[in-house]
Amino acid sequence: MTENKLLDVEIITPEKVVFKDKAVSVTVPGTKSSFQILFNHAPIVSTLTSGWIKLVDQKNKQQLFKTAKGFTEVSKNKVSILVESAEEQNLSALN
Repeated sequence: MTENKLLDVEIITPEKVVFKDKAVSVTVPGTKSSFQILFNHAPIVSTLTSGWIKLVDQKNKQQLFKTAKGFTEVSKNKVSILVESAEEQNLSALN
C-alpha cells in the first residue's frame, strides 16, 4: 500500500485518544446510515450514533471499535472521530 493512499485517522473520547494511525478505510455509524470513508473522500461533517467503527489499517488488518454517539469530520484525507466512548473489540463481536 503506498503511503499517499492512506487516511490519517484519530478516534478521540473525552478521556483519551483511542486510535491514532493511518488507515486504508474507515466505516462509521452515521446517524442516518453507516458509511465508508476512503482516500479522497469529499469533506463532510456527520453525527454518529452508537455502533461500530471498522478500520482497515495500512497492514490490511481490520480493527473494530464499539462506540457511543458523537461526530466525525473528514477533510483532506484526515478523519477525526470524536465520540463519548470507544473500546477496541475482537472482530468476533460482530457475529
